Amino acid sequence: MRFIDAAEVRARLTYPLCIPIVRNAMIAFSRGETRQLLRSIIPLGAGKIFGIMPGALGGEALFGAKLVSIFHDNVLKGGPSHQGVVVLFDGKTGAPVCIVDGGEITAIRTAAASAVATDALARPDATRLAILGSGVQALAHARAIAEVRALSHITVWARASDKAARLAETIGAELAVATVAAPSVEAAVSDAQIVCTVTGAAEPILLSQWIKPGTHLNVVGSSVAGPAEIDEALVARARFIADSREGVLAQGGEFLRAKQTGLVDDAHVVGEIGEVLAGTLEGRQSPDQVTIYKSLGHVVQDLAAAGALYATAVEP
Repeated sequence: MRFIDAAEVRARLTYPLCIPIVRNAMIAFSRGETRQLLRSIIPLGAGKIFGIMPGALGGEALFGAKLVSIFHDNVLKGGPSHQGVVVLFDGKTGAPVCIVDGGEITAIRTAAASAVATDALARPDATRLAILGSGVQALAHARAIAEVRALSHITVWARASDKAARLAETIGAELAVATVAAPSVEAAVSDAQIVCTVTGAAEPILLSQWIKPGTHLNVVGSSVAGPAEIDEALVARARFIADSREGVLAQGGEFLRAKQTGLVDDAHVVGEIGEVLAGTLEGRQSPDQVTIYKSLGHVVQDLAAAGALYATAVEP
């Protein structure tokens, strides 16, 4: 059995490689060409969960599962919040063939999926990015969004101002884009045309009144029912597109809060990003429209990315 560790994933799964892989995977998902179940989530205590995500890419292609732990407190200690493995099985023989580090796969494919959504939903002239959060996904999203838009300015906010400052310095140096740390969420998004929320917030940190018309948002940090990064008014205001409609109706924290208050119903989730990419669903409808891509993360993204690495792996 082949094992692909975190270092190999980082070295080989580049954003130019991963973005089209995720794009094609989400089109296949929305066309019903893949097979998967809703993720199973086992709570392990405050800020700690274990997730099991099984799926198949269809036909005799690879199938398998991601097993992932999410421990938000790890971020406070300088460690990763998401850790796990992606296990691949051969679609012809049924044999397990590869184990891939799931933490690195998750970090890269999640940001790649947001880049795919940004390319499809953000205004073509959007160049100003705001990132809320300072964990692994913050830097990953800056790298990925820079692949699909010519960024002119990036603003970073985090609860810990020192982390925000260090992250801004890192992003600015790596991407050669003017990057600053903002003192508040409101300040961070005040001029943004693209916003990525990648926090572990349990309660909304981003309010609708701070978002300018025409902004696109990638809402990423909450992957279960309960925690929410944005308020109900922002959900209701936006054209709301999911990675998986079934997933968001069952587990999308921000959407479910807005639904509980009566501001929206299930029809507010107008469809999936795969439908937009395939041309069967309209994405942005006007320059001033606010769009939201709600990312829960999906196993077909993991399987497609891990499968690409496995298919091109060189035996040690």
